[in-house]
Amino acid sequence: MLFNSIEFAVFLPIVFILYWFVFNKQLRLQNLFIVFVSYIFYGWWDWRFLILIAFTTLCSWFSGILIEKIRLKHETKIQKINWAKIISTSNIILNLGILGVYKYFNFFVASFVEAFANINIHLEPATLYLILPVGISFYTFQALSYSIDVYRKQLKATNDIVSFFAYISFFPQLVAGPIERATNLLPQFYKKRTFDYENSIKGMRQILWGLFKKVVIADNCAQYANTIFDNFNDYNGSTLFIGAIFFAIQIYGDFSGYSDIAIGTARLFGFNLMKNFAFPYFSRDIAEFWRRWHISLSTWFRDYLYIPLGGSRGGKWLSIRNTLIIFTVSGFWHGANRTFIIWGLINALFIFPSILLKTNRVNLEIVAKGKWLPSISDLYKIATTFILVSLAWIFFRSESVFQSYIIIKEIFSISFFSIPEITGDRFLKIAVLIFFIIEWLGRESEFAIHKNVLLKNNITRWIFYVILSISILYFIGEEQQFIYFQF
Repeated sequence: MLFNSIEFAVFLPIVFILYWFVFNKQLRLQNLFIVFVSYIFYGWWDWRFLILIAFTTLCSWFSGILIEKIRLKHETKIQKINWAKIISTSNIILNLGILGVYKYFNFFVASFVEAFANINIHLEPATLYLILPVGISFYTFQALSYSIDVYRKQLKATNDIVSFFAYISFFPQLVAGPIERATNLLPQFYKKRTFDYENSIKGMRQILWGLFKKVVIADNCAQYANTIFDNFNDYNGSTLFIGAIFFAIQIYGDFSGYSDIAIGTARLFGFNLMKNFAFPYFSRDIAEFWRRWHISLSTWFRDYLYIPLGGSRGGKWLSIRNTLIIFTVSGFWHGANRTFIIWGLINALFIFPSILLKTNRVNLEIVAKGKWLPSISDLYKIATTFILVSLAWIFFRSESVFQSYIIIKEIFSISFFSIPEITGDRFLKIAVLIFFIIEWLGRESEFAIHKNVLLKNNITRWIFYVILSISILYFIGEEQQFIYFQF
């Protein structure tokens, strides 16, 4: 079920009414209702997906129980075998194994066959025709974080299986995040929730802004980005560069729009999810960009991979090695294609100079905090960072490394100075300009239209909400899937 679908527009108010007015008497009943509607939401694509998520949930819950029981049984004894570690590791391998089979099996088989073909040995590939379950990368990482945190004694294993099922399958963030930690989201299922009018209004505003990002900005940019990338051989360097810009805006509007809708929807039910985007296109360097883009994934890799590898404690070169590993794994997490791995490596290369010069933690504050406009220096840094990020997105968007190579080659050719053949229509240009102005003026808030300086007046605010609503209804048309559903 898509957030931008008629089905969800019917589903959400029905669930909201039943949640607060029928199932609000008992906490366990309310949590059970969340599991029920979350499984309806997820099974709407294909009911077979439910088997996989239920299996992942059961294995992770049971592993936590076993780890806790083993610790209680042997806490005063010296264990020859660390059974807690074995159970935690087994659960990690099992979950990653499921993810690997569904997402990467055919990629590895094809790469294996190709490698042998290069030495004139021809093999018949054995591929699996599996449907990639939507959101599998997200809920798998969420399950893994629970198992790891229990093993690290950062979280007590839960005996409440209903709450745990609700934690893994919570429908607002199930399909494309934010990737929640058990330490943040799971305890919220233990506490009685009361309806908060102000928080719900805040949630509705965030949903409205998220839908605007997706339906009006992202989907309209997608039309031009798709045309240019699908016909890349037909365009000059300037047009291809415009295509990269369109995609950069598309993926931000699409993914951060999903996160806004997810976080806003969770607010309606009394839950607080972590912030996933913090106005990343106003970053002054690549390091700052990655602190502000897909925060839930970046911090996941930091806490569960980068720091365990040694982080930056071993000096510059160890930090560079670990950063390279993180970005390579991040690229691979996004999909079974060499383009994603190269995209990750490019971002690592972009960030290396700041690590070597120890400038990777210079820009921690919000740019031009408390000011209307950035300085010339900040504006130059923002523009440079945005261009670098947009060029890297070319590999993310391209179907093959060859396509990426041709596009990059043409952009850095003399044809870059030709007049672009596609620049987008007038409405889209105005809409994108207004979008970024609103984002800029709201950059110190949780999301752009929360406490925005332009919306302090009640009349102005409601006129703005009406304009957003009309523009969403005008463009919603055919349902467009969110980009990150394929990951």
